[in-house]
Amino acid sequence: MRRLAALIVGGGPAGSAAGIALARAGIDATILERQAAPQDVVCGGFLGWDALAALRGLGIDAAAMGARPIARLRLVSAGDQAEAALPRAAAGLSRRALDAALLAAAETAGVRVRRGQAVRSADLGRRCVRIHGSEEVQGDALLLATGKHELRGAARPRDTSADPIGLRTALAPSPRLERALDGIIELHLFDGGYAGLLLQEDGKANLCLSAARRRLKTAGGIEGLIAALADELPILAERLRDAEPGGWSAVSGVPYGWRAAATAPGIYRLGDQAAVIASLAGDGIAIALTSGKAAAEAITAGRPAEGYQRAFSREARRPIAAAEVLRWAAEHPRPRAVVMGVLKRAPRLTGLAALLTRIAR
Repeated sequence: MRRLAALIVGGGPAGSAAGIALARAGIDATILERQAAPQDVVCGGFLGWDALAALRGLGIDAAAMGARPIARLRLVSAGDQAEAALPRAAAGLSRRALDAALLAAAETAGVRVRRGQAVRSADLGRRCVRIHGSEEVQGDALLLATGKHELRGAARPRDTSADPIGLRTALAPSPRLERALDGIIELHLFDGGYAGLLLQEDGKANLCLSAARRRLKTAGGIEGLIAALADELPILAERLRDAEPGGWSAVSGVPYGWRAAATAPGIYRLGDQAAVIASLAGDGIAIALTSGKAAAEAITAGRPAEGYQRAFSREARRPIAAAEVLRWAAEHPRPRAVVMGVLKRAPRLTGLAALLTRIAR
């Protein structure tokens, strides 16, 4: 069995950020990434101002990569809409491009990146993982950065059977849809969920949905759900008429609101393995980057994993709690109507809500 100083499972934003910070501190780090090449994943196309700042600290300039500027938020429900300026500049960038840039930066920093390495299971007591066949790799520190996906032997201690389904597709927008979304992120709110729509650097429109399982079951699947939502949300129906959707990707049992308050010695949970914020808040990438950096700082300083995990859980408490309140309001008719009415009369409150859901240090 090979033993490494820092073993990172997952090469997304959290794992890459941790690897870069560790390498810069002179600590040998290895990333095991299951995909042979970066791919788009469910959600993650929105970069808030805190995520953009964290990326700059890692040497990643999203604007230079063609990220689409976002200055405003548009909330849309069945019979109403409200629009307001974001408190600071945000951007739309595909996860394919973001992950590729971060992994390249990690390699440049000196991190060993092993692509196409599907980790089968973990033994937290021994701080080791099993890859294909019988290969085992052990780390003095084991960093779990597998996103929303669970790793056998290291699953988050929560029953996710009642949690929402996450869905994503890429749309080829018409010129009219391009104009409608220029500089905007749209959130379409409906009973049991919401959908986010924005433009990316690759010329596509990124459409992500969070939907209660009952909505998907009642509709008989993804296509039925989209048809039902088009009937409920005229503006979303108009957007879909102006675009050609690609295939759908999905992830089940997204445990919004979950935080890892405890861990085992030498085990560091990052990103969605540390804290899962409702995607309508748009702060998932910032949480991933912030947790990766915080874990690396703890390892560099010789602080125990347990202290890091408790501290990050406390740091994530407020933004996640605020996002859960907003998610509840968005998914229920009466509070949704109240929120829409308030934001139409006082659009500056949108900026306050956005600030309350930020993890920024």
